[in-house]
Amino acid sequence: MNRRLGTLARPALAALALGLLAGCSARPADDPQPAPVPAVSLPAPKQAAAPAAALATPPGPGEVRVEDGPFTDRVRLTGLRLDQGKAVTGHLTVTSDVSDVLALELRAAFYDTGGALVGTGTFHYQEEEESSGRHDGPHAGREGIDLTVAADHLTGTPAGAVLSLPVLVNE
Repeated sequence: MNRRLGTLARPALAALALGLLAGCSARPADDPQPAPVPAVSLPAPKQAAAPAAALATPPGPGEVRVEDGPFTDRVRLTGLRLDQGKAVTGHLTVTSDVSDVLALELRAAFYDTGGALVGTGTFHYQEEEESSGRHDGPHAGREGIDLTVAADHLTGTPAGAVLSLPVLVNE
């Protein structure tokens, strides 16, 4: 009886194997269309944190502090100063590689001598604007970018500022 079962099982196993192989290759080999990729839902980009309304240790007169962030280790900020209490000026150079800057955002929070927030400002750079001729600000290259982050709607006299770098995109 075992001999008869073995004789019947072999063709059944062969048919099963062929069926599995046929099922695994639903598309012909010459079909150039790749299999559809299921949509993946990515989380929305995070908004940069709002500046602190007050600082326990305010920046000293004329001081510009750089807040640690996800991109601060990839750049060098030099010549930072509070220009007439109305803007932070300086120079940014990418140090992580030698690629050009495609997009950049810097934010400045301006504080009075008591550490109270008296205004904010934002600096944007987009390479597309530069190449289209619509950009009239600083021009990026491997030498870096001169920057000015002007204060908007001041409610007091800034004594110092805290600079953050929430966006940096380079090649």
